[in-house]
Amino acid sequence: MVEPVLSILKQGLTPRQLALTVALGTIFGLVPMLGITTLMGTATAVRLRLNVAAILVVSHLLSPVQLLLIIPLMRLGARLLGSSEGPGLTLTQLNYLFANDWRQAVELLWQASAGAMLIWVVASVPVGLFLNFALRPVFRWLLARRGGGEEVTGEEVRR
Repeated sequence: MVEPVLSILKQGLTPRQLALTVALGTIFGLVPMLGITTLMGTATAVRLRLNVAAILVVSHLLSPVQLLLIIPLMRLGARLLGSSEGPGLTLTQLNYLFANDWRQAVELLWQASAGAMLIWVVASVPVGLFLNFALRPVFRWLLARRGGGEEVTGEEVRR
């Protein structure tokens, strides 16, 4: 796990850029919608001039966690945006709805997905900020260690 990080450090990313890359990769890796992780990561990395490969590696390493979180987030999202009197988001209920009232099934899935995305957006801000600022000293230390124990200059510390 340390070697890929060190190889990215050798590519000229500052500790600040690397921390931002890992924070954004983590956020995008946990988005509760399949298929948009790569698009979001690539677009953001290009826009912010970060390492596209690094952000995608981090985000795709979190795919198992993403899969574990999708159903609970969709259930919470259905409760958040759906009516409390409507059907719950269960596999049995979805099977029944698709067999008998596909419009209500689509509506339930839409509410669940939109609610899950809303929860993800709200949770992403503190998680991203925490990771970004918490990882900066770690990557400064790794960069200093990679440099053979050299001191990190004041300019590098501010980055």
